[in-house]
Amino acid sequence: MRRPRWVLIALLVLALVVALSYLRGGPRIERGSTLVLELSGQYLEAPDAPLFASVLGLHRQSLLGQLSELRKAERDDRIEQVLITIRDLQIGWAKAQELRDAIRALRDKGRRPVVILEVEGFGANLEYYVASAAEKLYVAPGGGAPLLGLAEEHMFLGGLWEKIGLTVQVAQVGRYKGAADSIAGKEMNEFYREQAERLLDSVDGQFVAGIAEARGVAVDVVRKVIGAAPSRPEVLQELGLVDGVETRQALLDRVPEERRVDAAAYASVDPASLGFAPEATFALIYGSGAIQSGSGSVSRSGQPVFASDTVIAALRDAAKDDEIRAIVLRIDSPGGSAFPSEQIWHAIRDAKKRKPVVASFSDYAASGGYYLASAADAIVAQPATLTGSIGVFAVRPALGGLFERFDVHTSTLGRGPHAEINLMSPELSPDTRDWLQSDVEDTYRRFLARVAEGRGRSVEEVAAVAEGAVWTGEQAVTRGLVDAIGGLRSAVAKAKDRAGIAQGADVALTVYPPPKPLAEELRDALRVSVAHELGAALPWSPALARVRGWLEAVATGGPIALPPLWIEIR
Repeated sequence: MRRPRWVLIALLVLALVVALSYLRGGPRIERGSTLVLELSGQYLEAPDAPLFASVLGLHRQSLLGQLSELRKAERDDRIEQVLITIRDLQIGWAKAQELRDAIRALRDKGRRPVVILEVEGFGANLEYYVASAAEKLYVAPGGGAPLLGLAEEHMFLGGLWEKIGLTVQVAQVGRYKGAADSIAGKEMNEFYREQAERLLDSVDGQFVAGIAEARGVAVDVVRKVIGAAPSRPEVLQELGLVDGVETRQALLDRVPEERRVDAAAYASVDPASLGFAPEATFALIYGSGAIQSGSGSVSRSGQPVFASDTVIAALRDAAKDDEIRAIVLRIDSPGGSAFPSEQIWHAIRDAKKRKPVVASFSDYAASGGYYLASAADAIVAQPATLTGSIGVFAVRPALGGLFERFDVHTSTLGRGPHAEINLMSPELSPDTRDWLQSDVEDTYRRFLARVAEGRGRSVEEVAAVAEGAVWTGEQAVTRGLVDAIGGLRSAVAKAKDRAGIAQGADVALTVYPPPKPLAEELRDALRVSVAHELGAALPWSPALARVRGWLEAVATGGPIALPPLWIEIR
């Protein structure tokens, strides 16, 4: 009984502290102040964590929450400088571009963003890329070489299944549909390699060009630095890629204490006090994680899930709400089951009959994630978003060989020529494999038709960029899969155009569905807290943790729309 009582007391104290901060009207900020904050860890496309989440040891960070704080600083004339410490970032390149754009916006508004890069180990390519947008960039002494060049690693599980006696049978459509190769294959085939090279080249080009432009040096200079991989930051300083070697404390010491504003205190600043006066309200609906049937927002392991019933209800409620002028669907999903993707596609099509629906892509909006998004009025993606992957596959494991190794025997009975597909031990007969392939092909044709209808193109035009091919956002926009390049701010601007709202007008983003009752939030937070503690005891890398979340959420036995499962460019 002690832990529940302790949690309740902590919640009451936290609520009291928050209430007092609002009663005081936020912190006292003098002109010429420096906002001090940190960017590190994982940023989720999800609402802000409940107030009591930190009490339970959960430190979920919302990307929108962080972007909102930086946006406030843009408007705040009392802020002269923003001192940002960047540590290990467990995000993809599209989210990195969102943060980078926010830092550049601070710079454009004269808020003088200064970054101290604190990284260790070999390479901090993504972290340096984000930091390079600042007006001044310092690296901490003793850190690792930040620029080593990009690399990616692809994992294939086919050999593992052979060793344990498990047979994986695959039906697929799309020569670039690499997810099936990741699960059942042993190595890259020519199409998989072609696609992987194409994606790496695209992200690498954005990476190098972005650094060169931000630091005012030639692309060739950045390439040479990457080739040399200097470990001494003084070399980077000589070449103009950093402005010096300093500790965070040394930078802080340059700012009088009375002019330092901590990020936690700044969070209580009311946007209205900075002139934020919304003229309209847009609904913001999140679609994060693997697409699955049912309701909810997190999986058993605490990973976000894109649950069809929850998102469909949110779309319907937002469409019916007369206070909502437009809907922004924020997607960070690799895809998932084909059936719920189809259901959400219809819900988006119905919603846009009443008001504009704009899809905003984060790190991923691929396969099933692109399937449903194609119904929107417009699609906005970052240059490094991974999208497309218009293809379908189905995986059916046969466990008979594994059972035999442990002297486990099965007997099967069936009624119907293809009833065996629901059994777990025998391999499929040739006729049933043909039937499964036909079913996957039907799903693929429907996928093509939905994209063609949603994007206003012919099926043949969509097929030419399909075949399971994954594209970056910059590649997708030239192929008609995406309408515009940009982040969430650009998507809101697109929604303003569609809703007939002036670009200079403020709009409020209201998250749909609304927050759950306190009891439900507490129950979910406790469940995720337990899963988090158990997961922390296992050697999951961030990439494998995401893959685990996707796979546990996706139903087996039906067509699946997922890209290659291990696309991790660092």
